[in-house]
Amino acid sequence: MLVLFTLTCLLTVSIHIAAAQDLGRLGNRAAEAAYVLDEIMGMPEGTIPDSLFKDSRCIAVIPGVVKVGLIVGGQHGRGLLSCRAGDGWSRPSFISIAAGSFGLQIGAQATDFVLVLVNDVTARMLASRYIVLGGDASISAGPVGRTAEVAADATLASEIYSYSRSRGLFVGLSLEGVSLRVDEEANKSVYDDAVDADGLLFELDGSVPPEVAPFLRALQRHDPAGK
Repeated sequence: MLVLFTLTCLLTVSIHIAAAQDLGRLGNRAAEAAYVLDEIMGMPEGTIPDSLFKDSRCIAVIPGVVKVGLIVGGQHGRGLLSCRAGDGWSRPSFISIAAGSFGLQIGAQATDFVLVLVNDVTARMLASRYIVLGGDASISAGPVGRTAEVAADATLASEIYSYSRSRGLFVGLSLEGVSLRVDEEANKSVYDDAVDADGLLFELDGSVPPEVAPFLRALQRHDPAGK
């Protein structure tokens, strides 16, 4: 009986330690996403135009998307997404991307991505299941700088605009064909209530866990609509 009690206690402690480590890892992911947004918005000639940021419905940040391969390659990454709700931003949802590719691939690269979604239909499709970039939703490189006229024209042409910051050299990196989906397991780990992505991204109720707060603060800091 004593042995069984001891084993039960050890198992309980192990579960709590694993949960704490998982929360720490997800908190680091949110902090990295906030840092990436700070860095891209701090690039004078590479920043998201104010008018495009104001017109955005959602912003996704995916740090360190890795693509490695020769002939057969693949890419994967994890990040966060938040959408406009009321006069501010929703509670962030964790997301992930993944894809395989064939063809000439040279080198290895880790790239930080910021995706600007400009309509609700794309955001709700993502919240309900997943989207394939370039298939379910058109994607193109976003206009840069703070030229409002360029951004205003560009928002009519694509559903998602991408911004990136590379940490290495790679030939042929693209998000075309990449699957972008909600990371439900990560959301369950961070949010105590059993909320789905639709509830996170389009409803104002609920508190913001400390693990995702840095990302939300970064959005609020750079949003021209809130200045």
